[in-house]
Parts: sequence; C-alpha cells; structure tokens
Amino acid sequence: MVDVVGVMEALAEQGVTVLFKADAERMRDGVRPWTFVASGAPFHEDLLVRTDAASVEACLEICLPQLRERGLVVPG
Repeated sequence: MVDVVGVMEALAEQGVTVLFKADAERMRDGVRPWTFVASGAPFHEDLLVRTDAASVEACLEICLPQLRERGLVVPG
C-alpha cells in the first residue's frame, strides 16, 4: 500500500500542490468518486496531472507514473 501522506509531502516539498478529493454524490452514484490533482504553480507552471477513479489506489496507479515521467521524485 502506498503512503499517500508521504507522496503528498514529497510532492509539496518539490513545489507541487496536491489535492485528493472524495465526492459524496459520485460515491452514491458509484461513479469514480476519487479525484487526484497535482499542479505545479508556482515552480512547475506547466504541470497538471489529474484523474478521477474508483479508488485512491487507482488514482495513484494512473498519476504517479506521469509525475515520475516529468522528473519528480515520488515514493512508493
């Protein structure tokens, strides 16, 4: 299991703003209730990685490789 807090802290230390959200309405509807957003302002202006998924783990499986491809150091 990935340490979500550790991932968020590591990204924040590199100047990336990270948001995880659980949407109650989408959860009730059974439609990808989790959202992960990583944006780079002010240090990585062109960085935006976002996904909606069925679980926190699914969000991370999609987004962490994209962040690593952009040169960020991400644990997990």
